[in-house]
Amino acid sequence: MPKIACTKVCENAIATPRSRGDVAGHDSTMPGTPSPRTAWLSSALQSGLGATSPRLLIAAGAFAVLAGCSAPIGTEQAKFEDVYKQIHDNSVLAGEPSRETRSALHRFEQQEEFRKSPDTALALLRREVGENHERGLLFALAELNFLIGERLRARDPAAREHDARDYYLAAAVYAWLFLFDASPEMDEAPPGAFDHRFRVACDIYNYGLGRALNDRGDVSARARLAGGERRIPGGRITLEFGQPGFPWPLGEFDHFAVADQLLVRGLTARNRQSGIGATLVGLTRVDDATGFARAVPCTVVLRLDSRVDDVAAGTLRGSLELHSPFDQSTVEMAGRVAPLETDTTVPTAYVLNQAYVWKLGMLQFLSSEERIPTDVYLTQPYRPGRIPIVFVHGTFSSPVWWAEMANALGSDPVLSRRCQFWYFIYNSGNPVMYSAVELRESLRRKLAELDPGGTDAALRQMVVVGHSQGGLLTKLTATNTGDRLLHAVLTPGQLASLDLAPEQEQFIRRYGVFEALPFVRRVVFISTPHRGSYVANRFVQTLAHKVVALPERFADTTRELAGKSEVLDLPREVRSSPTSLDSMRPDNPALLALAEIPLAPGVAGHSIIAVRGDGDPKEGKDGLVAYPSAHLDCVESEYIVRSGHSCQDKPPTIEEVLRILREHIRSIDGAREAPGS
Repeated sequence: MPKIACTKVCENAIATPRSRGDVAGHDSTMPGTPSPRTAWLSSALQSGLGATSPRLLIAAGAFAVLAGCSAPIGTEQAKFEDVYKQIHDNSVLAGEPSRETRSALHRFEQQEEFRKSPDTALALLRREVGENHERGLLFALAELNFLIGERLRARDPAAREHDARDYYLAAAVYAWLFLFDASPEMDEAPPGAFDHRFRVACDIYNYGLGRALNDRGDVSARARLAGGERRIPGGRITLEFGQPGFPWPLGEFDHFAVADQLLVRGLTARNRQSGIGATLVGLTRVDDATGFARAVPCTVVLRLDSRVDDVAAGTLRGSLELHSPFDQSTVEMAGRVAPLETDTTVPTAYVLNQAYVWKLGMLQFLSSEERIPTDVYLTQPYRPGRIPIVFVHGTFSSPVWWAEMANALGSDPVLSRRCQFWYFIYNSGNPVMYSAVELRESLRRKLAELDPGGTDAALRQMVVVGHSQGGLLTKLTATNTGDRLLHAVLTPGQLASLDLAPEQEQFIRRYGVFEALPFVRRVVFISTPHRGSYVANRFVQTLAHKVVALPERFADTTRELAGKSEVLDLPREVRSSPTSLDSMRPDNPALLALAEIPLAPGVAGHSIIAVRGDGDPKEGKDGLVAYPSAHLDCVESEYIVRSGHSCQDKPPTIEEVLRILREHIRSIDGAREAPGS
């Protein structure tokens, strides 16, 4: 059948007339007349039939197949992705040389040589670069070295004859020369952004440099940052290491990992800025108190002190430089300003890749012994001039539930440059007033620790963002309560009439009277039960008393004061040692009093209220909190999110927080520019 089908195609090719619209390069004749090649073939066939020569018939048939079935050169319609692949494939995307590099190999008849003896082909191209200073050959050398590195890396390390890292480093070197060498003897200027090779060369530079920093045979993503002499095919390069854009001592870090060798899971977006450099994540040493380490994004760049003339000689010099994207977004290269390649998502995922972190909220809730000391924790080393954004989690929760929001906010160019994200970790089973005092004191300690002289004005523009119970703690950083909370459970004068020890009266005022912290300038409430949660019923309250262990000193004092409750005729809701669930009962008089107290003068407030379904939001609930409980009259804005209670990771919530933080920055900048400021 295949033979018959092919014969039919050939007959059609001979007999079917061609139109004037045939592709250029093909035979073209008037309609109804055979082409010269077809006419000659037809004549030969007719003559051969008369001679009855079997060989002639076979030869004529073979020629007919070649001439009529397909041409050695031509075009054909294909899928977009196939055409795009043919045009744009390169060593990074497809593991094959790009069309430009294939052309270079073809020019010097090195296609087969590169397949059999890659180093021989590379040596020839290096000589050509040294003699003719062709920028295009630098691009080819970058691609081919990267391709060899990839092929070597895929092999068993024990079976490798060469070190893949040498070729990766060479790829980065040639990519740098292609991109930045402006020597007058070069045959063309450095490529512009619209040159197809430009972005490919940037990728080769970035990925090649990252792979060159791995230890030999290391299958992990760890990077070794050091200077010294390194071997590359055809020579050597001497590198110096420095950290001109990285402000923290390297001794604080346990190790660095190449971000481009790590996949991210669990976060919606991977925030990257395209540019120059190998993206890394620096993991600090484990903190003895918490058992955790911080992770920060950083970028290492290779800068050459050599030019194209040094390629053939095989003696190159350069430097490795470590930079922090928290402090800069660009780097100068050979007189040109280039953006730094950055990846700010990998550090977040790197730290959260521990199962223990996700259990922390429940473990803290159920234990009086804190697994992690209550405190404010920074996600990055402190940098002066950054506005603190403090996230306060809710009940049964921990900072991991802010990961999606923090990742999204960190990708904003304004926020990443102007803000720093802090997290308050606490035992969410403790009473709200107790945890509020812990938050306030932790913030005071942190500011005294970071800025003992009080010179960093940005620290005094703090924004506190609280979810659920965390919103109640947040309000108590920005409210002047006076004695209103005490009077919600005591009539005026009752406290003075009691025979209380000084420490007992001090205890009551410590947890019952609050003044706004002067450095908190804006607060955001998310799904906050200002008037209690409708699920904090008597059954849940009783269960909490069985499983929640309160701090020993706090529990002892509340038991001492419990004996006074009968004398004072206190409401039942505040007689026993309370938990956070007691604090959030809808009939708790102190909680209801707090809901009616406005924010302190000079503090801006915003509410984000979650409501399930599409009905009237004012009659809605989020599964734990009803709209009337979450609503406050004293805020500047109120935003409804159609969601359940845990809405921190929802795009509308994140966008609203982003809007609020940008507004905060604009208000600060506007105040600075105002006359007389």
